[in-house]
Amino acid sequence: MFRALIYLLPLALTIFAFIDCLNTPEDEAKHLPKIAWVFIILLFWIVGPIVWLAAGKVRQAPAGGRTPSEWHRNHRQQWVAPDDNPDFLKSLKEENKKDEALLKDWEADLRRREDELKRRENGTEEAS
Repeated sequence: MFRALIYLLPLALTIFAFIDCLNTPEDEAKHLPKIAWVFIILLFWIVGPIVWLAAGKVRQAPAGGRTPSEWHRNHRQQWVAPDDNPDFLKSLKEENKKDEALLKDWEADLRRREDELKRRENGTEEAS
């Protein structure tokens, strides 16, 4: 049992550090590029993961009580879905107004042409 722990704990630490390194944005890796950290973690089996966890990443306390999964949400844009973006919704309203105005112009043109066609038909019937 003890022999299994001797191998499983460093393996678990290595896997954890490897996944943590891969999920860390490039700009948060300290001292070395992220790819170098990956090689250090994988090549130096026990020391590499410990060094990564101690000095390889910018670690900050969560501001405002945020959880660690929320730390990277600041890198995203403020609006995620189009229906949450007021600028997008405003542009839709403006496009809708333009389309309605164009449709009204087309309808008015169609009515004018229909009236003109009726006058021509009535004019040809009266001339007959």
